[in-house]
Amino acid sequence: MKRRINKWSEIDWITIVLYLLIVVLGWVSIYSAVYNEEHDKIFDLSQRYGKQMILIFGALVIALLVVVTDSRFYSSFAYVIYAIVILLLIVVLLIGKEIHGAKSWFEFGPLRLQPAEFAKVGTAMALARYVSSKSFNIKNSKNVFNVIVIILIPAIFIYVQPDTGSALVYFAFILVLYREGLSGGILLIGILMMILFVLTLIIDKMVIIIALMVVGYLVFLIIDRNIKRFLIAALIYIGLSGTFFGLKEFAGLGLSVYFILILSLIISGFIYSFFIYFYRIRKAVLIYMLMLGSIIFTFTVNYAFDNILKPYQQKRINILLGMDSDPYGSGYNVNQSIIAIGSGGFSGKGFLKGTQTKFEFVPEQSTDFIFCTVGEEWGFLGTSLIIILFTILLLRILVLAERQRSGFCRIFGYSVFAILLFHFVVNIGMTIGLLPVIGIPLPFMSYGGSSLWTFTILLFVFLRLDISRLEYLI
Repeated sequence: MKRRINKWSEIDWITIVLYLLIVVLGWVSIYSAVYNEEHDKIFDLSQRYGKQMILIFGALVIALLVVVTDSRFYSSFAYVIYAIVILLLIVVLLIGKEIHGAKSWFEFGPLRLQPAEFAKVGTAMALARYVSSKSFNIKNSKNVFNVIVIILIPAIFIYVQPDTGSALVYFAFILVLYREGLSGGILLIGILMMILFVLTLIIDKMVIIIALMVVGYLVFLIIDRNIKRFLIAALIYIGLSGTFFGLKEFAGLGLSVYFILILSLIISGFIYSFFIYFYRIRKAVLIYMLMLGSIIFTFTVNYAFDNILKPYQQKRINILLGMDSDPYGSGYNVNQSIIAIGSGGFSGKGFLKGTQTKFEFVPEQSTDFIFCTVGEEWGFLGTSLIIILFTILLLRILVLAERQRSGFCRIFGYSVFAILLFHFVVNIGMTIGLLPVIGIPLPFMSYGGSSLWTFTILLFVFLRLDISRLEYLI
């Protein structure tokens, strides 16, 4: 039975105040980034700050509508909303407007909407609905497969546009699955794969392969704690690889060094399986599979880098890793952003006094690089304030998520946290040169209606769900 409560007295006003503070600071930064003395009125719709003011009012109206809607609507229609956003992602590929090489936008007069942003809401709801169902078990491979499909479908359609940055955001949902019981080992493997990806790009492949083998055998020795079995495993591999190298050298077999190393590892695994079965050392199987998988993965890195990533994305990664330098090309944005932030010093140059900003040295300074405007005009103090506000907001979302009585509400809350965290870390990371530029906005601050409205919907749907814990259990 539903209880009658006052929504506005029970809503989490701490989160709303944080939201409003960040939105206002974002608008001030946009105003400063595109300020024009000939257009200094804040409601001048010919300027981005005038348009953003209208978009902010629209976001507040959306927030109001979200809060007054019955909370059961979001769980009941989660799959319907998900289907609608997937349909929009398909339609935008057919009739969408192409901007900067990506067919990602619907254009309605002066208003542009990006379905990829709104798809985050639908995906979060569908994921929360599926994972919170009574039949769901995170240890069931079929359930995990279905979750992966829910996440990957929108990510793939967005990547095809192509919008790699927005597609990568969907991998943040793995944090939600980790909270719901996904093995920490899987998360660790994912992190190690990312590290291995980077190392493969900057270190000779042969060194990587040998290092992986050495680490694999040492881990086996540490876990099994039996020197005799360790020596047998090592000698089998050394004997096989030595035989193949001998055949290559003296019999003239046209085998590459990489092929010999991997073939020897595969055959030695089959031979050693007898010892694994006899001594019941099952952990050796896992170590072996991880070692073999990691080595094979190193061969896919270069292919993925050369054939999947776009040339400008390859360039940005090479610049980030110090393998290339292009301060006036692909590295221009980041280089100018770092200069702008660094020039702000401790307290900044002052409002509307940023030279890098005023003379438009930083491209996209009101959208993806809005953080550098804060850094130049308000310095270390201003950037610290932004980081502190976002950190408090993210922690507050976690607190609210953990107090939910409903699985749907908790999972959706963690989805909001994961999406905001990914945007926050990656956007600031790319403006200060720690991460490659992938073109995603800073939540609530960057110019643009699609992103502002999407983040507003995500946050206020969660706040509405938080109220529902006092009304009834969803």
